[in-house]
Amino acid sequence: MNSISITKKTLDSDKPKEECAIFGIYNCPDAANFTYLGLYSMQHRGQESSGIVSTDGEHLYRFAGMGLVSNIFTESKMNELQGNMAIGHNRYSTTGASFLRNAQPMRVESHLGPISLAHNGNLVNSWEIRGKLEKQGSIFQTTIDSEVIVHLMANSGETNLLDALGIALRTIKGAYSLLLLTPRYLIAIRDPNGFRPLVMGEREDGSIVFASETCAFDISDTKYIRDVEPGEMVVVDHTGVKSYYPFPEQKPSLCIFEYIYFARPDSYIFSESVYKVRKELGKQLAKELPVEADVVIPVPDSANIAAIGYSEVSGIPYENGLIRSHYIGRTFIEPDQKIRDFGAKIKYNVVKEIVKGKRVVIVDDSIMRGTTSRKIIKMLRQAGATEVHLRISAPPTVSPCYYGIDIPTHKELIAATHSLEEIRKYLRVESIAYLTVKSMHHAVKDHKGGGFCDACFTANYPVEFHDDKLGNQKSLFNEYQIEE
Repeated sequence: MNSISITKKTLDSDKPKEECAIFGIYNCPDAANFTYLGLYSMQHRGQESSGIVSTDGEHLYRFAGMGLVSNIFTESKMNELQGNMAIGHNRYSTTGASFLRNAQPMRVESHLGPISLAHNGNLVNSWEIRGKLEKQGSIFQTTIDSEVIVHLMANSGETNLLDALGIALRTIKGAYSLLLLTPRYLIAIRDPNGFRPLVMGEREDGSIVFASETCAFDISDTKYIRDVEPGEMVVVDHTGVKSYYPFPEQKPSLCIFEYIYFARPDSYIFSESVYKVRKELGKQLAKELPVEADVVIPVPDSANIAAIGYSEVSGIPYENGLIRSHYIGRTFIEPDQKIRDFGAKIKYNVVKEIVKGKRVVIVDDSIMRGTTSRKIIKMLRQAGATEVHLRISAPPTVSPCYYGIDIPTHKELIAATHSLEEIRKYLRVESIAYLTVKSMHHAVKDHKGGGFCDACFTANYPVEFHDDKLGNQKSLFNEYQIEE
């Protein structure tokens, strides 16, 4: 009998993968502990590795490991992370393989002093910069794109850290929300397009806090102040908080997929409630794409709020017809080969009483390959659903992302290679409908005159790159390593 190994990644193969989470805190006696709590609350943004770097004003202390936050940082390790400043990182790899040496925050030594860096995003010209630096004699210790930043700083010829950082930032292209930690500074930076979110807050004790999402503030009693603006560099030291704008001004290109799928619904990003936007997407879906049915159910958990919006406008009752297991972790099991659709069944289970004999509208936020959607729909049929109508609270995903989201390649995206009718037949549903790009933008509503990046739906990339060089982002630098 042949056996198979199931991991969390294979179970999630029909969804884009999480990006990364970053967290930083200045002037707090329990800096490392609060960083731990912040990373714990943003575990949804990356589960491959996690790390924390702290400083006591003289030394940088670093610890990182593979896996979940709660499994990495023991009490003894936390006690070693000394000082009143710290940054942390949860990783899902978009460039560079999933090895411990690629875990962030990274820590380096140079003539500028010790520097630690945490990065959320993806640099589209890192391959070009890395090649030039290697020819000049640079020796890289990782395969993550972020490492080129510290090499550029060290090779800038500047003796002032902020000047060196400015030169490095004006060289790189792509998506980056960055936190830099030195014995003196905590620095927060957002790229000129503002692809990835980064928020700033303050605790009652005067501590300044940065995070990818505001849900990280709630757990540490931090008051949200504002977003770090696109193209802004916020420098925090003993003299206070200073703001710089080292880049030529660009039109913002905020990642719209953050609202649709990635961010936690209890967060505020890009100055707006994720819950509110996600619900509005569902409402818009019901207004434009109605269908006669008996029950509305979401694909949990990211589509829950959109399904509530769809139910409110359509008048069709909302029910939790699919129950998602939150305790899969890394499961290594050997089911009989005859057990079909095992991956979907271990993650989802149908509440038969809700769907039996019913016409079901199932709401999801996105479809990548379509494999998991097909299995879920088959499960609904087996549970007795008489009709299944699929509604997607986003447009068809037709292009990969090169700005920090691990979306499959063009040929793997079902909407890029098949017509709507072909998708309907493959998924075996009575009907399928996506939100239009125009309707999506109407639901999200550009704020402050800014704009959103919708390249995964339109292939309109706001930052140019050489796609023949990028290809699959994870294959930029091939590497092989035996892990213990």
